[in-house]
Formats: sequence, C-alpha cells, structure tokens
Amino acid sequence: MASRKPVKKRAATRRVREAALPASNSSYPRIYAAVRRIPRGKVATYGQIAALAGLPHAPRVPGYALHALPPGSPVPWHRVVAAGGKLSLGRLSLDGATTQRLRLEHEGVAFDGRGCVVLAKHQWAVAARAVQSRPRARDLDADLD
Repeated sequence: MASRKPVKKRAATRRVREAALPASNSSYPRIYAAVRRIPRGKVATYGQIAALAGLPHAPRVPGYALHALPPGSPVPWHRVVAAGGKLSLGRLSLDGATTQRLRLEHEGVAFDGRGCVVLAKHQWAVAARAVQSRPRARDLDADLD
C-alpha cells in the first residue's frame, strides 16, 4: 500500500480591501455644483463629476455625496451614471434604479438592450477648461521661476 503524504492545509488568505473613505464634506458642494450643470437629456459618469469637482482619481466620492443628499433635493442626481452607462443604484435599491431610469427616459435618454444609457448619444461633453484638477508639484515649481 502506498503511503500518502499529509496534505498541508493552506491558511485561508483573503484579500482584505480597504474601504475608500469618503472625502471630507467640503468637497460635496463642488460635486453638487457639477451635477447641477448637467443639461436635461444628458448624463455624466461618476468619474466625470469627480474630475469636474477637482477629484480626478476619486470617482466614488460623487457616489458618497449623492447618497448623502436629503430627500427632495433639487440636485439632479439621476443624471449621474456609472462607467459604461450602467445605473449603479440597482445594487442598492431596485426602486432607486427604476426611479432613475424613469426620470432619464422622461428627459429623452435612450437605453440599450442591457439597460445601460447610450453614452455615445447622451453623455455630456464637458469643455476641457471646465475640469478643475489639482496642480502637480512640477507645475507649482514652474510658477516659481
């Protein structure tokens, strides 16, 4: 009879993802101002709104800010969608996703067969000068010359 080697059990290694902390509430007014600029019948992605608010590498922050809006707020939160035109509220609330879709359809926004906004037709084209990005250190050094 062949002897069997003992099987070493691997320790359960789980990648722990650090949750991104929301930016301070001081960035929320800039996010709300950017969302208010989206015209009727157009949508913007969370990444676009983050860039407009001066947070170019923080697309989750607009999500935190929009989630913090009080009920009945005049900010057109429904015009912000995930990358690729997905309605990201579907994970949180089916009712919220349905409300968002109905509001967008009322404004004339078209959806494809997968339930995503047709971004080629409805994505808001922001002027390059409107994007507020943080200055890089080398740009600051050039200003000192």
